[in-house]
Amino acid sequence: MKITIIDGQGGKIGQSIIEQLKKMRPDLELYAIGTNGIATSAMLKAGADYGATGENPAIVNAQNSDIIVGPIGIVFANSLLGEITPAIATAIGTSSAYKILIPVNRCNHYIVGCADIGLGEYIRMVCEKIDSIVP
Repeated sequence: MKITIIDGQGGKIGQSIIEQLKKMRPDLELYAIGTNGIATSAMLKAGADYGATGENPAIVNAQNSDIIVGPIGIVFANSLLGEITPAIATAIGTSSAYKILIPVNRCNHYIVGCADIGLGEYIRMVCEKIDSIVP
């Protein structure tokens, strides 16, 4: 099972997801795809097994992932302060992977119905969902 975590900017969300998943399920192979080197580095330091940076790795890995995890902005072109290119958003959106998206109310979007519970709680929920999917 290929689990890909995609993040940008400083990689804090991806880093937190990887840290929690590795504590819970150290057997999982996690692929860290950063839209910049800082994000990739943060996710690799958190324990990701593989890492790559940029548009092409995001596109290639979206095509053959079973699960894609990241902030909701990864499916919106030009989000994350412009780091998510239209090609990245399209590749993730059209991927057959199961997508687990964390609601982040920034970049001129607001997700109605999402509780204001804090990032830590959302990351816990992401990890529980992955644990329920992966054998």
